[in-house]
Amino acid sequence: MSSDERNHGRIPEPETPDEPAPDVTPAEPATPTVPDVPPSPDIPDVPPAAPEPAPDPGPVGGGGRAPTIEEITGYTRDGVPTLDSVREKIEHRSATAIGAEELARESVSGRTLDDEYEARQAAAADKLAEIRRSLRSE
Repeated sequence: MSSDERNHGRIPEPETPDEPAPDVTPAEPATPTVPDVPPSPDIPDVPPAAPEPAPDPGPVGGGGRAPTIEEITGYTRDGVPTLDSVREKIEHRSATAIGAEELARESVSGRTLDDEYEARQAAAADKLAEIRRSLRSE
């Protein structure tokens, strides 16, 4: 039996070279060299810490009971919004409006409008002072 018949269907093993291949290719004269990295310090084996069990969130609303339709949707069975859902909507809209105002004031056009407003206020105060002075002199 020949070696081809014995290895039929097997992947042939690669030939091993007489000399081991170098770890790095030699650098060319124009190539910068990288300094050798020192070996890392020995790090002792530490067993992984056992994860703490996560607390069970339980049902929404607490107290060990299931949430009601009103708590989930914010509306009663008759379709009337609950006080909590109305309060939440108002707070959300208010926070959005305050945030939009802050962003608008911080923009370039917002700062320009503020400067123009301050200039108009100063001019109005000067004009009012001038009118008061003219009334006193009469």
